[in-house]
Amino acid sequence: MPLAVYILGLSVFALGTSEFMLSGLLQPIADDMNVSIPRAGLLISAFAIGMVVGAPLLAGATLRLPRKTTLIALISVFGLGQVAGALAPNYAVLFASRVVSALACAGFWAVGAAVAIAMVPVGARAKAMAVMIGGLSIANVLGVPAGAFLGEHLGWRSAFWAVALASAIALVGVITRIPHIPLPETKPVLRRELVIYRDRQVLLSILVTALAAGGVFCAFSYLAPLLTDVSGLDAGWVSGVLALFGVGALVGTYIGGRVADAHLFGVLLSGITASTVFLAGLALLASSPVATITLTFLLGVSCFYTAPALNARMFNVAGAAPTLAGATTTAAFNLGNTGGPWLGGTVIDADLGFAATAWAGAAMTVAALGTAVVALRLHRRTSTSHIVAASASRPEDRTPSASASR
Repeated sequence: MPLAVYILGLSVFALGTSEFMLSGLLQPIADDMNVSIPRAGLLISAFAIGMVVGAPLLAGATLRLPRKTTLIALISVFGLGQVAGALAPNYAVLFASRVVSALACAGFWAVGAAVAIAMVPVGARAKAMAVMIGGLSIANVLGVPAGAFLGEHLGWRSAFWAVALASAIALVGVITRIPHIPLPETKPVLRRELVIYRDRQVLLSILVTALAAGGVFCAFSYLAPLLTDVSGLDAGWVSGVLALFGVGALVGTYIGGRVADAHLFGVLLSGITASTVFLAGLALLASSPVATITLTFLLGVSCFYTAPALNARMFNVAGAAPTLAGATTTAAFNLGNTGGPWLGGTVIDADLGFAATAWAGAAMTVAALGTAVVALRLHRRTSTSHIVAASASRPEDRTPSASASR
């Protein structure tokens, strides 16, 4: 695996910390900004919306620009967005800073994924994506709990300053370690790449990714209040449990990255099924601290075990448009990260309780599982058709009568 892929993974650590750290900061932000917890939760959705819009938009806008220069510009804007969030005087400015940061994050993800895929053979795509997703896993192990710890002891703004510093370090890595990636001899045309959205498998991949991610983050986004208000744990436990989710994510990413290239649909179906079972268990056993902590770890494993396969599947079905494939995967994950917290907030506002967010998440993952089964059947049908067509095209496979009739 090229060193540059690992540098991209380290850069994703800063991006992922910012994306997920609000799960442990909702209470102090809500108190400081004088808003409700569900409204503070919309800051998570704001970031996700920025990712959904920014990924395809920036992928298209930078299609003909040098890859390394684009990565440098995007990580710089992202870091400035963290500074703006740390200095935000009110909720509106903080909301806007999250959107701007998300736009830059989305662009970096889309371009970075395309760069990583371009540097490895087809049979190592899931492993390359696992390295980048590993940056998210490490963010959940170290960055998110550290953000929660800083928020508890130094105020939530200190977490934003810490991510700004991490972004600056990532910028140095990109400048010094990412090689120049030449553009294709034939300049890419956005209109031609947009053709991928006519493919049913691309649309199914988007739907599976959005539902699978949204189901887990419907519950994860409100994990901190669930731990304190339902499981009865002290607030000091929150950062440790978030770190445990990250450990699970790291384990899941490693296993999924190793297996997905050879058993892509097996990983998809087993991982989404496991997430559904764990979410249902969390909803039923949320009042038990031991069960909640255990299931949080297992959710980290199942969610990130599935992620390399979801990424690799998109590049497989949209290989004719690698930049848009990366952007589309990023957008799909964040469609889920938008819809999941929104659905969870709606459940809480309906006075169904924090544990009910896990039931809502399980409903989303059940829908993801059904969609993945449809994609698998279509894949098998298409593969069979191609084999039959290839056999029929070989002269030696034609019967004499068939040849004579021609």
